[in-house]
Amino acid sequence: MANHYETLEVERHGRVATIWMNRPEVFNAFNEQLIADLGQACAELDGDVGVRVVVLAGRGKHFSAGADLNWMKRASAFGEAENLADARRFARMLRALSDMSKPTIARVQGAALGGGTGLAAACDMAVAASDAVFSTSEVKFGIIPSVISPYVLRAVGPRHALRFFQSAERVSAERALAIGLVGEVVAVEALDAAVAALADTLIAGAPQAQKAAKDLIAAVTGRPIDDAVSEETAQRIARQRATDEAKDGIAAFLEKRQPAWLL
Repeated sequence: MANHYETLEVERHGRVATIWMNRPEVFNAFNEQLIADLGQACAELDGDVGVRVVVLAGRGKHFSAGADLNWMKRASAFGEAENLADARRFARMLRALSDMSKPTIARVQGAALGGGTGLAAACDMAVAASDAVFSTSEVKFGIIPSVISPYVLRAVGPRHALRFFQSAERVSAERALAIGLVGEVVAVEALDAAVAALADTLIAGAPQAQKAAKDLIAAVTGRPIDDAVSEETAQRIARQRATDEAKDGIAAFLEKRQPAWLL
């Protein structure tokens, strides 16, 4: 795909697309344009059948330092209606990232602060370099991590969120691993190799099944294990077994051949 974004670079290597936030001079802090570009890139890559995995990354030393100070200054002068419209644009972008039908990986190095933490949490999984540091720092500016909260809560749970949303303290990569914000921490020089290895593992899975797995998690999370959930899960696996993808995957295993999605 042609690169037509002001604030991003999109690279394709085989079936993996990497969205590079490309504002290293401000540590990939986001403003209105970066938000718009990220939302558009997510939509375009989600519709590209040749892309199996999407990686979100930041150029330079840092993943994302959160909100651009000039953007925050402009927002502080907004009236209520304009403030709400601005917040809704940010919320739509995060939702577009979170709801992609294919696996997403955050590649995190250096600072991932405020909304940068939100971007990492909105991805399905995150691999962090050992120098990564996270923070939901909004209360230091008299605001709250409202729009990013569903994704951070999904990753770390309410107990950790109660602390970090209020303390705004910095969270090291190792601590982020312990609380579930990231799934893997590697040396800085090993970050690209670790992301590539995870992407290769994901490509081996069936794409329709991966989308169905994401939908399954969203459907059952937080619900009691009752008759309704048992019935829904039974119906979901029954529907999936009936797909051409599942039939080919099972046949490929039995026949010791590659399934169609790997050809």
